[in-house]
Amino acid sequence: MMESEPVEIKPESNETIADTLVVGGGIAGMTVAIETSEVGKKAVLVEREPSLGGRVASMNLYFPKLCPPACGLEINLRRIRSNPNIEILTLSEVESISGSPGNYNVTVKINPRYINARCTACGDCERVCEIERVNVRNEGLDKTKAIYLPHLLAYPPIYVVDPVYAGDDRMKKCVEACQYNAIDLDMQPKTITVNAKAIVWATGWKPYDAAKIDNLGFGQYKNVITSLVMERMASADGPTEGKIIRPSDGKEIARIGFVQCAGSRDENHLPYCSAVCCLASMKQATYVRELYPEAEIHLFYIDVRSPGRLEDFYNKVQDDEKIFFHRGKVGKISENPENGNLILEAEDTLKGTYSKTEVDMAVLAVGLVPSTLESPPPIDTEFDEYGFMRVNETNGVIGCGTVIRPFDVAASVQDATGATLRAINVGTGR
Repeated sequence: MMESEPVEIKPESNETIADTLVVGGGIAGMTVAIETSEVGKKAVLVEREPSLGGRVASMNLYFPKLCPPACGLEINLRRIRSNPNIEILTLSEVESISGSPGNYNVTVKINPRYINARCTACGDCERVCEIERVNVRNEGLDKTKAIYLPHLLAYPPIYVVDPVYAGDDRMKKCVEACQYNAIDLDMQPKTITVNAKAIVWATGWKPYDAAKIDNLGFGQYKNVITSLVMERMASADGPTEGKIIRPSDGKEIARIGFVQCAGSRDENHLPYCSAVCCLASMKQATYVRELYPEAEIHLFYIDVRSPGRLEDFYNKVQDDEKIFFHRGKVGKISENPENGNLILEAEDTLKGTYSKTEVDMAVLAVGLVPSTLESPPPIDTEFDEYGFMRVNETNGVIGCGTVIRPFDVAASVQDATGATLRAINVGTGR
């Protein structure tokens, strides 16, 4: 463990009080909890996963500065660790909400971690574990043990047991290996009540299911991947330890295609623009160029959207002699059976020509879908036709970050600051 202070796995009491209940422990939710606590208010932060950080914790680099997200996360975690006004509930989910603005009663279910506060993250249990599980963090490209540390910056910085295997007899070997008696496979779910003045809903986004886009070959051809897979490949702690290679044969990339608007701006899938996809692909193109200086990159787009200061980043990428922009949406991806390469077919709307481009691997820039589409707050809440929460605080539940519209990381943090102020003023008439 990086810190010597005790880690609270779950509260001792069945009730707790907060000025603001924050649902979602990604970058937006963390920001709301921190900003709330640092003005002397109490925040309870509920996160469904075993650690904080959300999707930002799985990124390789931010755009446009191309710096690692670990920097921002570590600063936020330091602020959380030193602040007694924040209570963290991981592996938790909101089951019900009752009451009214200024006086909400929220039922929160806390699922068992099967690890208690004695854990030092020494790793002895993991080393002897005989069970493997699919690594969701790495988009299923590799596996972890059934008892695992979510990632190097995980908070709380302790292990967790995959609940699917908590009752497996083979887990007893892990229990025996733990000299701190930190593994408790008999842990049960617990329900608590949080009384809160306001609720901020910051549960983030999910990628659009690329398998639904039949013409682009995801799931049919191994060398068609999504932008999320690409991000994990480029990460040093990812499944390929930072090497960008073809899934089919491990071959290094010499020619790669980025397919924009994969499911976005499409009446058959997501009619809206997901806002960050163009810049994310350009960012990933820089990963390839750094690793393979002679690699050729082809980026197919409808319109490049890089608002405000991000236009400078676009211009910088556009000046790269090895990155080629094609204005035209890819209509079909097929495979060359002789070498496993992919053939991207598109109409160039600038030149009025039809092209076929062969590449080693294709990256689909999939759209952002608000998590509220599948998991809305359990209280009357207004949504638009796409599942995004409307900016409406009449019931005290405040949407924050990508549940209200597609945002990049910086914009999510800015929105979270505004959500904090709105939450603090719930019930005050301001």
